Amino acid sequence: MKILVTNDDGIHAPGLWALAERLTKVGEVVVCAPDREQSGTGTAISLHRSVKLTEVDSLVPSVRAYAVEGTPGDSVILALRMLEDVAMVFSGINRGANMGHDVLLSGTVGAALQGYLHGVPSVAISVQAGQAGEETNFQVAARLAPLLASRVNSNGSGALLLNVNLPNLPLDRIGGVDITRVGKGGYSTAITMGRDGSKDSYRITIGQPWWDAEEGTDIHALDRCRISITPLQGELSTAKEVPLPENLASMLFREL
Repeated sequence: MKILVTNDDGIHAPGLWALAERLTKVGEVVVCAPDREQSGTGTAISLHRSVKLTEVDSLVPSVRAYAVEGTPGDSVILALRMLEDVAMVFSGINRGANMGHDVLLSGTVGAALQGYLHGVPSVAISVQAGQAGEETNFQVAARLAPLLASRVNSNGSGALLLNVNLPNLPLDRIGGVDITRVGKGGYSTAITMGRDGSKDSYRITIGQPWWDAEEGTDIHALDRCRISITPLQGELSTAKEVPLPENLASMLFREL
């Protein structure tokens, strides 16, 4: 089984290589990741400029590695075109959880989404960030990855998109695994104003998080020191859940 490994933290991120090393136990691994930090790029792809791809030294024997001067989405698109018979895409291991509304902004999830859109089973894996100065424990997530790969591959699931989040804890302090839905919550944003020569400049930064730990959600699972596995889908319509007036469509058309 050929497995593509990517991320949004860049080609030098330790979580990327922890993931790649473990996945060599179940398949042929190729790494193709951005050449620099690309967090928060979501599903962005480079449509208006050329993208460079360079083979780089691998930190894992037997694994080919490529750095892309572009987004996580670019990395997956180029790799799937360059490689043949990719059976799975893994994106991560991200430092910091991608749950709640952050799923829509995450480059980690965005990369996995590109695999899914190309018909390849794809998994995004993230570990909750620890307190200031606390190291991120990638080892449990890395151990989980080949187990997921083996089961997804044996099930012949076809296009599949999973978003996996783990608490930043050793295995003996994790309570279990939950299949969850996306919760409500995320990080606020702040704007810092400055000057760039004669022009105003603005820097968007991440502010304080807010989370609604409703039972059954990814947020609730991590709040209880459990692993969250959230199946996602490309069909974003929520017409059945959003209470719109039954005659809204006809009313709008009459008033056009």
